[in-house]
Amino acid sequence: MPELPEVETVCRSLRPHLLGRTIKRVQILEPRLRVPVDEKSCQSLAGRRVEAIDRRAKYILLQLSGNLVWLFHLGMSGKLICVEPNTARRKHDHIVVDLDDGTELRYHDPRRFGLSLVTRRESLHELAQLSSLGIDPFDADLTGDFLFRFTRRSERRIRDLLLDQQVIAGLGNIYANEILSLTGIKPTTRAHRLTRQQVQAIASAIPRLLKDAIRWCGTSFSDYRDADDKSGEFQNHLRVYDRDGEKCRRCPSLIKRVAIGNRSAYYCPTCQK
Repeated sequence: MPELPEVETVCRSLRPHLLGRTIKRVQILEPRLRVPVDEKSCQSLAGRRVEAIDRRAKYILLQLSGNLVWLFHLGMSGKLICVEPNTARRKHDHIVVDLDDGTELRYHDPRRFGLSLVTRRESLHELAQLSSLGIDPFDADLTGDFLFRFTRRSERRIRDLLLDQQVIAGLGNIYANEILSLTGIKPTTRAHRLTRQQVQAIASAIPRLLKDAIRWCGTSFSDYRDADDKSGEFQNHLRVYDRDGEKCRRCPSLIKRVAIGNRSAYYCPTCQK
């Protein structure tokens, strides 16, 4: 699933194509996504201008004229791609948006776990998808003291706490593992056992690691692409994620994998205690 760096990269790559453009027509070719697409609300977007493109956690927000917001979540395999109109349609192109410059924005999603939702700007904070989200990883209030208030009373493993979207919104399994590798903390460590100093190191590493991933346009293993259908490159710089059996980048030890719940965690047994 695309995480914050991938979603931020998509937003940045969409802006040159969409900002200032007017939607001429919206075609819903397959409405059966995670939540059925409201075809009427999407088709009513004809004539709206794209005024801004924002991100909230892993959600993409197209801010439109008339005080409307078109919200997307890419799910497991979703892509928002900008193409020329003569580009051949693909099997899983579920939403096609005709723009006033003749180009098209296409939502492509083989697994159909994504989300497309239209709402009014003043109602955005009331959406169930957004109302319970925690702090953004780039928020200045994400400090060691802030995070320590959660860790000191939590019996959960620290990897799982970092994945809790009600605590920090936008982190996923890839970057939670990478953050813990960067700070030398084993992902199975119980959160309440961490010292204030260790929690401060995690809080400081979160924005630093995510900025590095964004600089490399995110991590592409299979489906993720940006608006120009280009893959990211951060997979070439991962320290531990999906590298079990490979040599640690800092010591001779081999990366190990352990199952935590229904997800894998990765760590160096020497560098992470």
